[in-house]
Amino acid sequence: QVQVVESGGGLVQAGGSLRLSCEASGVTFSTFSTYGLGWFRQAPGKEREFVAGVSWTGRGTVYADSVKGRFTIIRDDAKNTVYLSMNGLKPEDTAVYYCAAQPYGLGDSGAAGSEYRHWGQGTQVTVSS
Repeated sequence: QVQVVESGGGLVQAGGSLRLSCEASGVTFSTFSTYGLGWFRQAPGKEREFVAGVSWTGRGTVYADSVKGRFTIIRDDAKNTVYLSMNGLKPEDTAVYYCAAQPYGLGDSGAAGSEYRHWGQGTQVTVSS
């Protein structure tokens, strides 16, 4: 059974940086390499939104307009892991961040996440002003 676990969240001041990690277990390297991977977030009282994604080939990345130029998604198939590097954090980035995996996914929003099959439990990111 595939499990996805996020880590790296925390409290940071505005303008600071964090790197989130998402590791998949219960899946071989060869299978993980066929997953499109995405990061989503959900702030209190708001709907879940797509943040960033990387295609299963690793050649395509997609970012929400709100994070372009500040966030970077990188996959490391050898470690069954995907990272989200976040720089220039703003208070509006405060949310629970979720990692998701989609077989042969393009790394896009995947119909607002509905096309993603495997989800983690989330990690809290809080940005103070």
